[in-house]
Amino acid sequence: MECTYVVWLPFDGLGNRILSMLSGFLYALLTDRVLLAAWPPDSADLFCEPFPGPTWRLPVEDFPVANLFGVGQNMEQSYTRLVGGKVVGTATNATAAMTPSYVYLSLGYRLRDRIFFCGEHQRVLRKVNWLLLYSDLYFVPSLYEVAEFQDELGRLFPEKESVHHLLSRYLLHPANPVWSLVIRYYRSYLAPATRRIGVQIRMYGHSSIPADDMYNQILNCSRQEHILPETTNDDDKAVTPTASDYYKSLRSKYSTPHVAKGGGATRVSVFQRTHEERQATENLAHNQKALVEIYLLSFSEEVVTSGLSTFGYVSSGLAGIRPAILLTAFNHKVPDTPCRRAVSMEPCNLTPPRGLKCRDKPADLARHIKVCEDFKDGVKFF
Repeated sequence: MECTYVVWLPFDGLGNRILSMLSGFLYALLTDRVLLAAWPPDSADLFCEPFPGPTWRLPVEDFPVANLFGVGQNMEQSYTRLVGGKVVGTATNATAAMTPSYVYLSLGYRLRDRIFFCGEHQRVLRKVNWLLLYSDLYFVPSLYEVAEFQDELGRLFPEKESVHHLLSRYLLHPANPVWSLVIRYYRSYLAPATRRIGVQIRMYGHSSIPADDMYNQILNCSRQEHILPETTNDDDKAVTPTASDYYKSLRSKYSTPHVAKGGGATRVSVFQRTHEERQATENLAHNQKALVEIYLLSFSEEVVTSGLSTFGYVSSGLAGIRPAILLTAFNHKVPDTPCRRAVSMEPCNLTPPRGLKCRDKPADLARHIKVCEDFKDGVKFF
């Protein structure tokens, strides 16, 4: 029997990369394919080999398909274009000679190959040896719509809310340079706390608001969800925000022990691991620091995270908790409701294949799917 492969191609920031890689790994499991990762230099030393013996690293220099990292979402060899050009198709009389040796799957936020999620097209793709997966999405919920995957998915994940948590715990193992930084920081600052609260802030150009408004939104969310004191417990808490303005404000607010209602004193220690304000995905050192932050956040008992943040999705999923999601200030308007508690620990699929018409009847997932708390066009499991 000839081996078949899914080659995962990195795209966008670290959070997006992790979510799409986990989705690709699950797809490989469902279709009996080998997962290979085409790691660029900016991500080469982030993770350990997950499988004993063989490597999951694609030898990019020797791979016959050129320019893997610069292909973009609108590639000529994408599956939908090949179907449109009748290079491949769902006709039952299609022969092996008509099947290309490799096909690009353009499953980024533009979702050029949305027909990928139709059962009849999965039967076509089964004949292709090499699938080159170009994605920045967590597309796991859409895999559930393919009827032939239903039984295996049910066996793997009896609780749909656990998919991301279990996949990430199984596949993702930080490399020694990253893990040593995680452990050193955790033992020095976070381990003494009786409760750890992670605060992760991401400001987007399309939804930016003044720092004071963002800080007040964080505090209002905390009051709404009872995250930071007011509390009657006499315990310590460690908070790890990721933006300097909010870090300084929180540190000032909790610089002295807080006296809660009823007289109990609570000491809150505020820490920030890095002070980088901008994403620099093409830089290995930046990505290593980002992965350290993700794992430090995942040690939290509570997480407050920005809406639409894949960084936050990964952290809370690793932690196995339902975060408080700060609502996005679309059109730069501070939302009336500061945050919502996530209905599950599953990430949002920000670009589901809406309006997709398949010849095969898709599985009915209505009772398992909700609109995302932070994005009305996205869906997630609960």
